[in-house]
Amino acid sequence: MAKRSYEVDMCRGPLLGKILIFAFPLMLSGILQLLFNAADIVVVGRFASSQALAAVGSTGALINLIINVFIGLSVGANVLVARYYGAGEKEQVSQAVHTSVLLSLLCGVVLIAVGVLLARPLLELMGTPDDVIDMSATYMRIYFCGMPVVMLYNFGAAILRSVGDTKRPLYFLIVAGLINVVLNLFFVIVCGMDVDGVALATVISQVVSAGLILLCLMRMEGPCHLDLHKLHIYKDKMWQIVRVGLPAGLQGCIFSISNVLIQSSVNSFGSVAMAGNTAASNIEGFVYNGMNAIYQTALSFTSQNYGARQYHRISRVMRLCLALVTAVGLGLGLTAVLLHTQLLGIYSSDPQVIAYGTMRMRFVATLYFLCGIMDVMAGVMRGMGYSILPMIVSLTGACGLRILWIFTLFAANRTLSMLYVSYPVSWFITALAHLGCYFWVRRKMPREDAPLPEPEPVASIH
Repeated sequence: MAKRSYEVDMCRGPLLGKILIFAFPLMLSGILQLLFNAADIVVVGRFASSQALAAVGSTGALINLIINVFIGLSVGANVLVARYYGAGEKEQVSQAVHTSVLLSLLCGVVLIAVGVLLARPLLELMGTPDDVIDMSATYMRIYFCGMPVVMLYNFGAAILRSVGDTKRPLYFLIVAGLINVVLNLFFVIVCGMDVDGVALATVISQVVSAGLILLCLMRMEGPCHLDLHKLHIYKDKMWQIVRVGLPAGLQGCIFSISNVLIQSSVNSFGSVAMAGNTAASNIEGFVYNGMNAIYQTALSFTSQNYGARQYHRISRVMRLCLALVTAVGLGLGLTAVLLHTQLLGIYSSDPQVIAYGTMRMRFVATLYFLCGIMDVMAGVMRGMGYSILPMIVSLTGACGLRILWIFTLFAANRTLSMLYVSYPVSWFITALAHLGCYFWVRRKMPREDAPLPEPEPVASIH
């Protein structure tokens, strides 16, 4: 069978077309991944109860809080593999790949214990209402039993992204997404289950996507080929992954901490407000995933060009990604606001739920592009090896400001609108700080590019 390349050459030739080719499958992949949770929410909202809808939706911020540190390590794997690949160092690429895959499985095992043991105590700490907490705990415990395959998929997809392959993860998620939707309907409608059914469907679909990506890596040729017999933790590679990925994960965790505080504040308005907040935030998640694809693009393109010492291309990557993320964020965000009644109606037919969801979207979705700008700037700096700096900026500019907002302005005026306006304010301030940090970092880089190595053989599948 003829070999087919899935790579994108990030270090040579025009950038815009390659960025779009890389980013578009990534956008679709992000949307499909989000549909795992969206399918859960829609099915329980339409065929179970508003309490089940609130139970599934209210766990999102808490789940992200627990897993973001580990997901951040996949960013470190992406940066490390891309840097070695751009520099043409085959053996280093292979060691980074095998370290990343084994590390992902170890992280997943740790997360099973953490999620199952701490689910209910953390939900109680968040002030989850009594009519919701039992179902929320059940959903979380089942969901966390699938963490090894969640980690394997994320690390495997990061490896493929590092060499420019965003198409095959998309194909795998299409298969898994269809399985998830069918199983959701079967478990809830046919079997009469509620949150336990949608959680089980999600785990099964994640097993499928992880299995497909594992087979893909095992069948690849070139330095990214995975041999299960060679799985090994190379200490130098692990520490490089941790050095880049841990600050990225902590940054995600920091955002989740502030989101958990906001979710706790929303919980104080009752289960109907929680349901409206859940539906709106899920719709906004589609906007975020579109923008996150540009962040992942900036990260991968910057990492490869930094490894190949093509410093002037990094500046062009940044400018193009900032323009694209602004266009995507504004386009999708404003579309969501204009169609808020129809979109929220997918999740619930309760007029009060729709009213609460509309309030959130008007404050958050309209200015969501500011979050995209903030993320792209952080991605470019991580690609250049600066991961602690964007973490510190996010700690002070986003998390710190939101926490201060909750305990001062929101405490003085306890309304949902006052709570939601903290999002765009924190994005704007943090984006400005990231921009200033980038210019400081860029001035320290060499002025001259290095000669490019010979192109590597394309990664292929038999």
